[in-house]
Amino acid sequence: MPAPTTPARSRRARTLAVCAVPVVALLASVPFVPLPFSVAQPGSTVDVLGTHEGRQVIEVKGAPARKTTGQLRMTTIVVTGPRVDVDLGDVISGWSRTDRAVMPHDAVYPVGDSDEEVDAHNKADMKKSQDAATDAALRYLHRSPDELKVGLSLGDVGGPSAGLLFTLGIIDKVDGDGRGGDLTGGRTIAGTGTIDADGTVGEVGGVPLKTQAARRDGATVFLVPKAECSAAKANLPKGLRLVPVRELQDAITSLRALRSGDEGNVPTC
Repeated sequence: MPAPTTPARSRRARTLAVCAVPVVALLASVPFVPLPFSVAQPGSTVDVLGTHEGRQVIEVKGAPARKTTGQLRMTTIVVTGPRVDVDLGDVISGWSRTDRAVMPHDAVYPVGDSDEEVDAHNKADMKKSQDAATDAALRYLHRSPDELKVGLSLGDVGGPSAGLLFTLGIIDKVDGDGRGGDLTGGRTIAGTGTIDADGTVGEVGGVPLKTQAARRDGATVFLVPKAECSAAKANLPKGLRLVPVRELQDAITSLRALRSGDEGNVPTC
């Protein structure tokens, strides 16, 4: 026979029940609380040898531009905006999918807290990247900026990670592989990497997502900064060959070897 409920025990039960209400409500709200993360996914790719938004991406003045074959596709990722709330459900979904990446918000947006500030920052990075790419290409070609003018246009695409592909595109438009052929060898080549005026290739972010964007858009070769080989191999799409580069010359040497069928001399990650 159960013991009778005493007044004290009854009051304790009511107190626990009352306290449990806000706890349950708090737990129920956790999935909808904004978290300090951003979620990224594969973005668009652009052939720097072709057009984007109705304009030639690379325009050369002071020298005849070659008619090229193949493609050199720069790659991008798409990230939730600086003021977009990311909740627990978004984070769990991002962790469980190979075509998503969850990153700390402050690592993605270290400067600015509005779409306008981030856009201005990315455009400034793109301008620096284009200037460095032009300088690196002219140095490689042994051309003076007084005799060869290069214009670069990518519409609203921002950030510095197209530097390597811009440089290769300028060289292919002006000199090809230096032996009468195209750097691409008719292939669809994709890649990523910043570049300095001296030809040094730098690291970027979101490489595993960029490889997916590259393969989706037909690339069979992906140029990747050497230091990011391990990241690039994560969830690498079938049919995409990774070619590591530290310097501009590494990329050109590998592309020439691929074009001539000398694949044994092409490094891989």
